[in-house]
Amino acid sequence: MLPIETRWIHVAFEEQTRYTETYGFVGSQGTINLEGVLIRPAGDTGRDGTLFLMMHPSTTLQLLPLPSALAAAGHHVLCMGSRYVKNDAPLIFEKVALDLGACIRHARERLGYRKVVLLGWSGGGSLVLFYQSQAERPTIRATPAGDAVDLVAARLPIADGLVVEAAHLSRARTLCDWIDPSVRDEANPDDRDPEFDLYSPALPVRPPYPADWLRAYRAAQEQRVRRVTTRVRETLHMLRERGGAELERGFVVHRTLAEPRFLDASIEPNDRPIGTCYLGVPETANSGPVGLARFCTLRSWLSQWSIDDSRADSEACAAQIDVPLLAIEHSADDAVPQPDIGRIFRACASADREMLVIRGANHYFKGQPELLDEAVQRIASWSRTRFGAVA
Repeated sequence: MLPIETRWIHVAFEEQTRYTETYGFVGSQGTINLEGVLIRPAGDTGRDGTLFLMMHPSTTLQLLPLPSALAAAGHHVLCMGSRYVKNDAPLIFEKVALDLGACIRHARERLGYRKVVLLGWSGGGSLVLFYQSQAERPTIRATPAGDAVDLVAARLPIADGLVVEAAHLSRARTLCDWIDPSVRDEANPDDRDPEFDLYSPALPVRPPYPADWLRAYRAAQEQRVRRVTTRVRETLHMLRERGGAELERGFVVHRTLAEPRFLDASIEPNDRPIGTCYLGVPETANSGPVGLARFCTLRSWLSQWSIDDSRADSEACAAQIDVPLLAIEHSADDAVPQPDIGRIFRACASADREMLVIRGANHYFKGQPELLDEAVQRIASWSRTRFGAVA
């Protein structure tokens, strides 16, 4: 293992918006300011080499074990935050694509890397697939809410390859699979349908859940998501019809982690533990402050959480890419459903695609240094075969 060093990276680009959607300096002065950390072997500048670039829509990644482990094995990793880092309430996926494109340009033009491989971890998987599909075959000129964000005119730089690891199909699909369908009144989370109140002692079924009940549960989840989407569209229409300076609103979505899969090992079986998940106790996370889509804006709901509107769908986007793809499933993933990586792999249009499974790996490699090392070795071998030496 090599000693590593870190370097703070600042990426800035001009962008004018109709209103300020992020708190503080970022985006409020006509400039988008992004920051991140370059992690590399100590003393190795990596000029003309290959860089792994990581971005998640809404969080930082440099504290994950994988970036430092890759650097200690001789590789260069740039972990960049989007403009929505640690605050996904107003997140617009189309704007995150602009952020990622600016980071790729910076890596090539300012940092001097010859090849840039996007490494999409967890929620970063759907992001890098969405980005790459729009870089290779751009189609989007506006957000789902109708606001101008022109990814065709942006001429997003094409990454040289993609790695998606422990990645789900989309934020929208994940929310739909996790949202609590028992909530009948969005303003009152205590008004619940006892037939679908997953954590209630009075729930009429127990694991393994009957197939007909599970189908009805999934249908009720989709119905709840679409009820919220209808309310979002009606509110946006009302604001536009009324005119004036009020352009956006925030709202709360209660109880968004009631996924039967975390309580029933027979649903999409893998090696995951039952009764817990990557956020801890599912029942506690269901109503906690860090749940998926807990705090939203109207436009953000359509862009990232609506199953009918969000474009960041891994399967659809994978079908539009031609660059090499490596898809890595964790067999004990306590966040991502077992089938998701396989579905991404099968949907990928690239002639150069590979999938592997890290047996026994949980979502974050928690307490699993030997499995982390396996992932590093497999990623490095795949990259060397296609792009040569990393540095």
